[in-house]
Amino acid sequence: MSGRSFVFTPMALRSLELDEDMLERYKYKRRLASHHLSTYMLKTEARNRELLRSSSAFPPTVCQDVVIQNALYTGNLEAMQHLFPRGSTVNLIIEPQGGDMRWVARGEGLWSLTYEQELTTPLHITASRGFVDCLQLLLQRGANVDLAPGGITALHESCENCQSECTKLLLIHGANANAVSEDGIMPLHICTSPESLECAKYLLQYGAAINGRTQDENDTPLHVAGRNGLPDHTELYLRYGAAVNKKNDEGLTPLNAACSRPQEVQDLQRYFKVCQMLIGAGADVHAADQDKHTPLHMACKNANPDIVDLLLKNGACVNNMDYGGEAPMHNILKVVCYKISHHPERIVRALLNHGSIRVWPGALPKVLKHCCASPRTIEVLLNTYSHLKVTDTWVESVSTEIFKEHKEFYESVFSLALTPRSLQHLARCRLRNILEGRAHKVVSKLNLPTFLKNYLLLEYRGYIH
Repeated sequence: MSGRSFVFTPMALRSLELDEDMLERYKYKRRLASHHLSTYMLKTEARNRELLRSSSAFPPTVCQDVVIQNALYTGNLEAMQHLFPRGSTVNLIIEPQGGDMRWVARGEGLWSLTYEQELTTPLHITASRGFVDCLQLLLQRGANVDLAPGGITALHESCENCQSECTKLLLIHGANANAVSEDGIMPLHICTSPESLECAKYLLQYGAAINGRTQDENDTPLHVAGRNGLPDHTELYLRYGAAVNKKNDEGLTPLNAACSRPQEVQDLQRYFKVCQMLIGAGADVHAADQDKHTPLHMACKNANPDIVDLLLKNGACVNNMDYGGEAPMHNILKVVCYKISHHPERIVRALLNHGSIRVWPGALPKVLKHCCASPRTIEVLLNTYSHLKVTDTWVESVSTEIFKEHKEFYESVFSLALTPRSLQHLARCRLRNILEGRAHKVVSKLNLPTFLKNYLLLEYRGYIH
């Protein structure tokens, strides 16, 4: 070994390699950002020349003035009137600091944490924050409504932040309602919350494409409304002629999209209303995605009992299998323990009354272990069998805590090891076997007391007999 060399440890070598890789990525991002800005400036140069000939407009320039930025971000109209007098340039490009932090090389092998920078304009800043008066001032001074140095227009920003008055103002001044961002998204696709309804209305009034597609997933605005559980948006889009059965790249229709989204208890009714509107407009309840998941598979997975009832009422098939060989019943039983507050027993009962396949008796202990926190679900399942072979495995499948909480019910279950099912129950099983999947239709037409009809349709009693 020469006197001028020394040995790096493997850890030191790895650290150097990571530092070198990070520096290369940083240099690449800098070149990419510079190229993006240069390309953007070149694309707008010809248009800016024409604007300069015909008006007092100026081409975009980079602004690093902290005073101007402060006035924009705080919505200080008086300061902006002073900073942007008539004849001044308002088409500025600003590099604000914010968002995620990353390591940046500062030379001499030094690195520091700094915020990522994104290109924006005064129009973007005021539109996204709802500073209507400031936005009006900029537009009066000749701001270009379709500038998009950061890849999105000011109209995208106002819609994303649900600033309806700013959206209206931009559209009045000629903003393109169908402007496509770098990510292939139109402003209507950004209307993803209930508060964005007014923005969506203005966009459609000014010519937004009701069936415009995103580039990444080929979603329409109706897909977006369905996925986010937006009944008012859905009603609006259908009124404007939205295609109800268009599929995106994953094979999802808007109805599939609405059923497939995970839903909290407080969201169940919103998604139900969306599905109700879509089916009323002709949505196909049998439409399957690339994995052959139907809306019923998805509604069961997300445990929305009202949507399940709606789909079944409109002819959804309870025993269709997906590519994994699973029916809707499999999907609901998988999530019972996580969705107790969603009343999964309602779904299990509805599926069985419409002729769903039952659990193989040998697998009942496993189902019991997984679903024991929902006694009603277990009750409905067990009441579809005329005979049950209850063993010690059943007892071991129910935790001590759950048994104590629902002692009366599980004692009635375990007692079946010594006593047969009642004659009344056997008669119910016989009649249900004859009716097969028609129980929900036939029973309601029988001239029987209401309590007997409910009994035949597996009403909950809180015990097994």
